[in-house]
Amino acid sequence: MAPPAKAISSPVPDALYPTLAVVMLAIGLVVTASFFIYEATSSKRTRSLAKELITGGVASVFLGFGSLFLLLSAGVYV
Repeated sequence: MAPPAKAISSPVPDALYPTLAVVMLAIGLVVTASFFIYEATSSKRTRSLAKELITGGVASVFLGFGSLFLLLSAGVYV
């Protein structure tokens, strides 16, 4: 006979979902704001594609995971 299977559980406790959502969304919004400020204040000659891609990528990751934890804390299990 096969041993009974373990239930799948989250590596992050459910009680931390709201906190993680707020923190990650706040970080994502701050990085997004810094991206917009950088774009508005720099000229076309002084812009750096690498800085734009890194800033946009970091903001995207934090906003994505923040949205995920916001949905999880609201009971929408995706």
